[in-house]
Amino acid sequence: MGKIIAIANQKGGVGKTTTSVNLAASLGVLEKKVLLVDADPQANATSGLGIDVESVETGTYQLLEHTASAEDCIIETESPNVDIIPAHIDLVAIEIELVDKDQREYMLKTAVEHLKTAYDYIIIDCAPSLGLLTLNALTASDSVIIPIQCEYFALEGLGKLLNTVKSVQKIHNTNLDIEGMLLTMYDQRLRLSNQVVEEVQKHFSDMVFETIIQRNVRLGEAPSYGESIIKYDVSSKGASNYLSLAKEIINKNA
Repeated sequence: MGKIIAIANQKGGVGKTTTSVNLAASLGVLEKKVLLVDADPQANATSGLGIDVESVETGTYQLLEHTASAEDCIIETESPNVDIIPAHIDLVAIEIELVDKDQREYMLKTAVEHLKTAYDYIIIDCAPSLGLLTLNALTASDSVIIPIQCEYFALEGLGKLLNTVKSVQKIHNTNLDIEGMLLTMYDQRLRLSNQVVEEVQKHFSDMVFETIIQRNVRLGEAPSYGESIIKYDVSSKGASNYLSLAKEIINKNA
């Protein structure tokens, strides 16, 4: 039975999409069957795996509207063992359209729950907000990964996110776990980076992944080629970091 993992943080620029795409690709090369669900209207996870966003006709929007089945929305990617449910800019409208629907927080769960028999991991790339889209993702998920960038203000807004997770656990999804907090954009030369790592590990100890994602030029370049870091430069530090994270998750869930 597969596991659904949301990657969420309402702050932008913390490495959510980078993590979604590269964790999916890493799990794929480790021979796990993966589905990536792009639940961010910016659709960066979709373009990051080489799919032309403009050509997307059925994706997360139709899935949440329940006008298309999950099977209709799935596209194979060039990344081994990785499929995607793509996003399109029209996803922006979904929050307004869902607002008066019954069971609006459960739209994604209803649509993808049955896919757990077909995939080892379903990864949901969340939008940088705590709106209805992210709420749907957290309600549908078994666990959540929280990326935290090793920069000033890293912990700002974290309390808010943890409160959202708590209220989802209380109201919509009692089984939601925190898979872990992932430190991203780490630069060992910077004192600030090291201070953030210490602070996060001190506050959240067991909840923090051992793997730390380091700042890496290749990691930043890969999306502009529509490739994961694994395909773009498997020998890079970025690739070895994400492979290490994938192994950590596989071992944790073994």
